[in-house]
Amino acid sequence: MFQPKRMSRILIAGSKDQMDTIVRELYHQHAFHVEDFVEKEDEAYEGFRIGMPLDQASGASSELIKIRSLENTFGISPDTVDATRKQASPELKAGVDRTLAALVEDVEDLTAQRSKLEAQTKALETRVAALKPFAPVSLDMDLYHGYENVTVFAGYVESDVEIPVSNEKHFVPGGKGGQNFIAIFVPASEAEVADRALLEAHFQSVPIPEGSGPVKDLIYDAQGKIAQLNEQIEKVERTLEEKKNEYGEVLVAYDEYFTAVVEQAEAPLRFATTEDAFVAEGWVPAEKVEGIIASLTHVTGGKVYVTELEVGDDSRDVPVEYNNPKFSHPTELLIDVYARPRYDEFDPTLLVSIVFPVFFGLILGDIGYGLVLLAMSFGLRRYFKGEAGKQLLDTLRNSSIMSCIFGVLFSECFGFSLPWHSIIYSRHLNIGANAIHHPMVAELLIVSVWIGILHITLGRLLHVRNIRGAMHQSPHATKEVLGQFGWLFTMWGIIVAIWSIFPIPLMVDLTGFPPVAMGLNAAGIFGIVLVLLGMALIGQESPLELMEIPTIVSHVLSYTRLVAVGLSSVAIAMVTNYIALDLIIGPQLESLTVVGVVIVLIGLVVLLLGHVLNTALGLLGGGLNSIRLHYVEFFTKFYNGGGKKYMPFGMRRKFTEE
Repeated sequence: MFQPKRMSRILIAGSKDQMDTIVRELYHQHAFHVEDFVEKEDEAYEGFRIGMPLDQASGASSELIKIRSLENTFGISPDTVDATRKQASPELKAGVDRTLAALVEDVEDLTAQRSKLEAQTKALETRVAALKPFAPVSLDMDLYHGYENVTVFAGYVESDVEIPVSNEKHFVPGGKGGQNFIAIFVPASEAEVADRALLEAHFQSVPIPEGSGPVKDLIYDAQGKIAQLNEQIEKVERTLEEKKNEYGEVLVAYDEYFTAVVEQAEAPLRFATTEDAFVAEGWVPAEKVEGIIASLTHVTGGKVYVTELEVGDDSRDVPVEYNNPKFSHPTELLIDVYARPRYDEFDPTLLVSIVFPVFFGLILGDIGYGLVLLAMSFGLRRYFKGEAGKQLLDTLRNSSIMSCIFGVLFSECFGFSLPWHSIIYSRHLNIGANAIHHPMVAELLIVSVWIGILHITLGRLLHVRNIRGAMHQSPHATKEVLGQFGWLFTMWGIIVAIWSIFPIPLMVDLTGFPPVAMGLNAAGIFGIVLVLLGMALIGQESPLELMEIPTIVSHVLSYTRLVAVGLSSVAIAMVTNYIALDLIIGPQLESLTVVGVVIVLIGLVVLLLGHVLNTALGLLGGGLNSIRLHYVEFFTKFYNGGGKKYMPFGMRRKFTEE
């Protein structure tokens, strides 16, 4: 539960004529994590080389490329399609030429047709854009072309311009916010002078499109053709959508089938081979070793050699598979974001799966916001098809439930009080005239400090556990254990010394002992001794670590964010209610008028937007601060991570079956 699954390292050897059979069985078992063979100078593997793909690799890869091209055209993938039934692999194989080949041909024709239509549409749209500047000028398009002794200038200017040569000018003001368009016809011999005058006026030329007849008619004809082309494109799109609906599930089934074929065919690239034999090394969960050996022996008729090897001293070589109850599976995503645990390391997933929602609920602590987020965790599932998305939504679900529970305990719902008084502490603030509780901020902050003290203490003890449970004990292990106790002694020594000087609510009061020396009582002296002993133990591991002692205080106080961020959410909710209900809506209800109705509606919008914003801030504040306390304050005390993910050879089939 707090440790990854026990893994066994096994070696499989056999003759090449059994390779295909063994590969197919390993793929079917979906339990063998293959260690890729790397050619090296090793006597045990003298004469071995990386294997070659099986015969079916090339053909299956070609088919897979076609399939994924079709999936890209349809905008689907195995992750986004739900399976209604499983297709039999032999039937899929038999229908490749009949179904898949015809579908590929049809879709290629349709996509080619669509591309051609889209290119024609784009060309016409470009032509319309080029013609539009000329539309306000009362000249046919053919009048801009065909001259030998006349030069035509057309483009945009900042203002009307005088041309110091004989010319015919058409100036069209751009109107408010528009650009001024100008078309000028000058003798070719005077073109250079006209060009210089236009340049001084910041003239921006535009290309003169081909065509004849009124410009508006040319634009109208082009737009009509665009409309016709768009209709044809829509027709092609509808046909593709029909193909997608008809063949989508079959297509992803082919994807899964050929993916399996390719992966099996390319497996020898990860094995060590000779001309007659092959060897594969890998990892299998300990409880499955006997089953793997029995199945391989059965399918090969005993023509295989399987043996269990020593695990070795380096835990980083062992792939890690989580071993958590179902409740904790969503939290594995949060652990993987930080780092998967090493094989010999304490797995904190179960702890995080419990503590993270508690922290989130303690921060948000409102039944109204909790129910909104709970509804989101269920409503967004149709948009999150992948495993990671579902894990994230499951984590949000658990956290929202804890927010509702703390909302009941705090008696909070969208900043309002519930019909009962708070069961533990009240977080209601004195805002406006409706404040009915007194803040208990001080005691809540002390509770959060207690949480930090206990959480950090647990982290240090888990570090000691990791050292003692490591597969390879280094000479430095004892020093490291003493160093961790040094951190604990220092932290608790500071706490005891503070208790001996200041009486703090909800904490141990040690101020009652008589002074012994320098104004300190026996408890204070004991605390100082603990601090000095702790510093000595920290220094014996590494003197540089003594520079980190101030972080003891900062890390403990960091847990006060559990209360501070939560109080900010309460304040925003109560201020939103006060502004919307007491300042905007309330006065209008005393004497309602038509204007008053409008103001009431404005107040309701303010109320809705305020709580929507606060829901988003509560989600971010609760999630980010809760995970930060784990990543920064908790994990840094004991957790290294860096474990290699267990990736068994094979797949869990969704659309196909043998």
